[in-house]
Amino acid sequence: MTLSFPPLLAVGLLVAAALAWAAVVSARRRTAALTAAGIAVPGGRRAYLGVGLTIAGVGVLAVAAAGPAAMVPVPRTAGTVILAVDVSNSMGAGDVAPTRLAAAQRAARAFVAAQPDSVDIGVVAFERGALTTARPDADHSVALKAIDRLRLTGGTSLGAAITASLSAITGKQVAVGRDGTAPDIGYWPSATIVMFSDGQNQGADVERAAAVAQRAGVHVHTVGVGTTAGATVKVDGYHLQTSLDEATLTAIAQTTGGGYHPASDAARLDGIADTIDLRLTVSDEPLPLAGGLIGLALALLTAGAALNVLRSGRVI
Repeated sequence: MTLSFPPLLAVGLLVAAALAWAAVVSARRRTAALTAAGIAVPGGRRAYLGVGLTIAGVGVLAVAAAGPAAMVPVPRTAGTVILAVDVSNSMGAGDVAPTRLAAAQRAARAFVAAQPDSVDIGVVAFERGALTTARPDADHSVALKAIDRLRLTGGTSLGAAITASLSAITGKQVAVGRDGTAPDIGYWPSATIVMFSDGQNQGADVERAAAVAQRAGVHVHTVGVGTTAGATVKVDGYHLQTSLDEATLTAIAQTTGGGYHPASDAARLDGIADTIDLRLTVSDEPLPLAGGLIGLALALLTAGAALNVLRSGRVI
């Protein structure tokens, strides 16, 4: 149990102790006076039950004033989700209307809207490199603004997308070394990466990056944006043919324990949020106890006052 205001508890208990001491001294004096006068003391210990209940009520009220809270395990859908969105030039293709990137942005916004407040959401934009455009935050409006700011540029590195997403999750730089070595970043089972891409990979180390995520317990769900038939996109004055690479995206998902979600048109993209399952976690959350204790204190004070009135005609 935790206390918000421990000094109030100390003061309240001192007051209750002082009242108890005063009640005992008063009872002894009264008993001695009656005995000296040859009058039998009525009621025995029951005569002081009302006073005892009153003092107990003051003590419980002191505990309530200190703001007690019990830590209780609460299951909930929680964790961190990183939306990794491909902003390479191939995402400007129009085989998914109006463009692959615009369709991915719409699906990403729908995903954010479907998540509870207990999920922190971040955004990573990737092409040949990757940049965290919004760190994981419970304020989902930050992620939505980052999604709206995405623009086309450069080539594609799926490996950089994974490592940048892991960096956003862990809060420290994650990178695969030139010799293929990968860092031990710990275990993050409540974190998920959702990658929106056409799978056109021009970078290296995607397999090693996926292996790092797998060892860390981070699932990568991939969303294939585009069609296998492909489309032509104009880049720097050249017309380039680009098509959806489902094999690469499927391999990433399978390696990390995630799932591949094909989305060949805008209608199927809109349902992506409903197909990705976040894991339930159990976290300790404070349960305020002050309300219940105040109710108990009032009951004790009322009972004590009633007994005192019935016994002596006085509240105290």
